[in-house]
Amino acid sequence: MAARPTWRGVIKLALVSIPVEIFPATKAGKSIAFHQVHEPSGQRVRYEKVVPGIGPVDRDEILKGFEVSKGEYVLLDPEEIERVKLESRKTLELTQFVDIGDIDPIYYDKPYYVVPADDLAEEAFVVLREALKKTKRVGVGQLAMRGQEYVVSLKPCGRGMVLETLRYADEVHRASSYFRDIGDAKPDADLLELAESLIEKKASDFDAKEFENRYIDALKKLIAEKQRKKGKRIIQDDEPDRMPKGSNVIDLMAALKKSLGDNKKPAGSNKAAPRKPPARRAPAKKATPARKRA
Repeated sequence: MAARPTWRGVIKLALVSIPVEIFPATKAGKSIAFHQVHEPSGQRVRYEKVVPGIGPVDRDEILKGFEVSKGEYVLLDPEEIERVKLESRKTLELTQFVDIGDIDPIYYDKPYYVVPADDLAEEAFVVLREALKKTKRVGVGQLAMRGQEYVVSLKPCGRGMVLETLRYADEVHRASSYFRDIGDAKPDADLLELAESLIEKKASDFDAKEFENRYIDALKKLIAEKQRKKGKRIIQDDEPDRMPKGSNVIDLMAALKKSLGDNKKPAGSNKAAPRKPPARRAPAKKATPARKRA
């Protein structure tokens, strides 16, 4: 494999040690890089590391410092930080196995692919992968890399496994502080049925390739247009962004029905019967006796 592993070490399961390598599962997507430019001169703005009263300093004279009191620092060089003794620098010990749905998605951070480090490790690797798959469990442990220790999860993925770094509890805001003002009222049954029908109508398998970064594409078009117009200011929309207001939806029932389509009604709807006025017209009923006389 040409890519360089992010981490090399062993997955430890009781007395079993499995040498593995992990690689980033994601990469940077489309982006537009902007620089700060001094408009009068057209020159790029540069930044220098300076010390008050001294001026610019060389990078090799800079250390990391932790402020213990105002203006007083404990200095640490990179080698001291790198050699902080943590067993998880080379060992991922799986200390818990939880149900696959027990970890709230909000805790997941960044995914990595996990592969056996060599042919000798493959047998134990496959055994662990299949055991996790059959028990529908996720392994949880801690791993140190790039100057930080992470809580991680490990689960099967095709012929390999995926390791995902997890956020610590103190890195996640409590949902209750944001949701507490939402009422406990139950939704109207007919509205809920219409919403469910709309969801089913748009149900499909997820395919990430169907989505493009439209903002980046629009920025590229704007940059190309500005090049053609030799730097002239271009404002595509004079109106500021406005948040759509819920009050615009006067009749939620009508809006949901319109979303489904005029001829679409939820299965089993009790309101289907009143939609047959033509059947009650008198001329239609008189036609049947005329055929019987013949």
